[in-house]
Amino acid sequence: MSKDTLLDRLPENLANNIKYLRERRGLTQGRLSGLCGVPRSTLANLETGSGNPTLAVLSAIASALQITIEELLSTPRAQGKVYPKGSLPIRERGRGVKVTVSKLLPDPIVGMEIDRMKVPTGALMKGVPHRPGTREYCYCESGSAVIWTAGERFDLSAGDVLSFQGDQAHSYTNEGRADAVLFSVVTLAPL
Repeated sequence: MSKDTLLDRLPENLANNIKYLRERRGLTQGRLSGLCGVPRSTLANLETGSGNPTLAVLSAIASALQITIEELLSTPRAQGKVYPKGSLPIRERGRGVKVTVSKLLPDPIVGMEIDRMKVPTGALMKGVPHRPGTREYCYCESGSAVIWTAGERFDLSAGDVLSFQGDQAHSYTNEGRADAVLFSVVTLAPL
């Protein structure tokens, strides 16, 4: 990026960063004004990109937001993060022909588990019963699968969803001719 482009973007970066950080901290312009000693009208101008603050004003705002002046002026960072293929846990389960279970959530969500399961033809995997009151939802993305739960057989084809008590004994198998891909969502009962 050229030097001119960086300088041209400073007012926009400053405006976006002040507004984003102020809102994330639950502050009104008036409250931030009180914290940093900068008039509210000055903050309003800066948030629209039309202000030209002094170094003292930048320092006061950065201090009130508990960041550096460099962070206040920098290009806002993306709020997302890509997790490259293979960076999340993948494990194989079952006997003989293995089922590949891939975690889909990089950050834990309290009370929830989401997995992708690739179930090859002939594979059998026993599920681990969860604590009482847990629900499990299994979506068949492709192929076909059989899920046994509490002694009952459920046949799933592509597009089908099975909802069952996750605290019961259950298993997954593929009696079809092609691999099955299942997505399992477990909503754990509160402790």
